[in-house]
Order: sequence, then C-alpha cells, then structure tokens
Amino acid sequence: MSLAAAPVVAHVIRSGFLESLHHGLGVVTAPDGTVEFALGDPATQVFPRSANKPIHAVAALRAGAAPSAPALAIGCASHMGAPAHLQATRDALDAVGLDESALRNVPGLPGDPSAAAEWIRSGRGPESIAQGCSGNHAVMLAGTVAGGWELGSYDDPAHPFQRLVRETTHDLADEQVSAIGVDGCGVPVYAFAIAGLARTYGRIAGARSGLQFRVADAVRANPELLAGSGRRTTQFMQRVPGLIAKSGADGVFAAGLPDGRGVAVKIADGGDRAAGVVLAALLLRCGAATADQLGDLVAAPVTGHSEVVGHVVGVA
Repeated sequence: MSLAAAPVVAHVIRSGFLESLHHGLGVVTAPDGTVEFALGDPATQVFPRSANKPIHAVAALRAGAAPSAPALAIGCASHMGAPAHLQATRDALDAVGLDESALRNVPGLPGDPSAAAEWIRSGRGPESIAQGCSGNHAVMLAGTVAGGWELGSYDDPAHPFQRLVRETTHDLADEQVSAIGVDGCGVPVYAFAIAGLARTYGRIAGARSGLQFRVADAVRANPELLAGSGRRTTQFMQRVPGLIAKSGADGVFAAGLPDGRGVAVKIADGGDRAAGVVLAALLLRCGAATADQLGDLVAAPVTGHSEVVGHVVGVA
C-alpha cells in the first residue's frame, strides 16, 4: 500500500463539529518483532526523519565510541538549544577532542524562545551548535573518531560511519532500505517499512544489556535532553515508566516499551499536530499506558479566539 491509501487516524473537532481528518499509519509490534496491530499497511515505506537518531547512537557505540549517558541522550535528541542542551553537546564534542567547528549540521538559532532571545541579545546569529540536531551530529562525530575515519564528510552516504548506520538500521528494523534521502540537518535518511521503525524502538527499549540497552538507559535518565520541557517526546517519557520515545519531522512519532513492544506513527499529510495523539491512542489501545498517565497527551488543542474550542484526537 502507498501512503496515499492510508486510513483516517485522527479527527479534528472544532466546537463539536468534525472539521478535518488526518490520514496516516500506525503500527504496534510484539516483543518478537511481529506486527501486533496496524492502521494501514505496516509494510508502507517511510522516512523516519529524526526518529532515526537512536539508530545513529547505536551505530556510534558499534564504532567503538564511549560517550557518557548525557552525550548519548543528546545524540538522540532534537533539542531546543537550551543551555543544558548546548552544554551536553559541547561536552560530547570535547570528550573526543573536537569543538563546534567540526559540526556539519545546518546552522540555526535555538528553538527555545528565551534561549533564542538571549542568543540574539549576545550578538550571535545562526550557528550549528544552536540548531536542534547538533547533539546528534556530535555523537556521529564521536563514532567517526572511534572508527578512525575522516571527519569532514561524516554526513556523506558513502562515508564509513553512514554505511555503519545503514547496517545498524537493517539489523534493528529487519527491513531493507528502499530509498536514501537528505534529512533537514544534512545527514542521510533511509526509507524502510514503518513496521521496522516500531520494531527498532521495541528492540532498543526492551534490551536488558549491550549497546541498545546503553542507549535506552541514557535517554530514560535524561528525558529533558531528548527534546525539552513541555515537549511531547519528553512528556511521554516522563509519564510512562520505561518508555522511550522520539518524534520526527513530517508527522513521525515512535516509541519503545520495556517489554520489547514498539509503536510507530506516520501522518500522511506530514502534519505534526496529529502524530502525538495517534501515538497516545495506540499506547492506550495496546495497554501500555493509561489515560491518567497520558493526560493531555491524548488530545491536541484546537483554538478559536484564543480559547480552546476543540481537539485533535486519535482514532486508533
């Protein structure tokens, strides 16, 4: 099935009226990697976007890198450029003898409004360290250093580190890569079946030892580094014990559970507002979380005249 044939996975309700629909995909995989539940075809190919960052972290460990837990967490992050995020990124670079000049992600301003305002007041403009993927690039650099590979092209699909990322993707997802694209920050992004994305997260979250466990343990210990205060990725992890989660651009969200189950979502229109609520609906459906735990994560507000007049809700 193509993404164009994806079913309805979310309703947008305004003032009691069904205003809009979001089509998409949702998959829950069992601890053995088989598909337990699916909305749409679980073999549909997707770009995970930033939800692939934990794969990068596993690849860096495979290369021989030995980052601290905060460095591993920021390596999985789409951060907001808050001081703690930037410090963790700088520490990850410093640990392998590098500085900000080695980063090849696109320059940007901090995503956190207060951090951005302070950044601009200090006379600084867009820089790679401030952009939300800098921690991820720092950990890829750590893997590159550990592998003894050339630093200046670590983001090239032909680079040994990126080839290792592709091998790691195949090993964790049990899926073949069907396409290679360029992600927003400049690194390669690999398309594979959405079931493989859920399977990947289940295998990382369910690990009891080894490299995947180290990644899961690091992000569980540092949920605010993974995204930031008030952001859904961090909130899911804070509210559901043992869960790991990561959003990705264009309507992607994935989560792994400590029992080895995985969950993945892709919104067909690329809209981010529905991804989190569909993930919440799937977590509820498979009994991985309760409504009390998830709270306001089960719905995204719809506003009118600066007031909440409705919600976006998942229909898993």
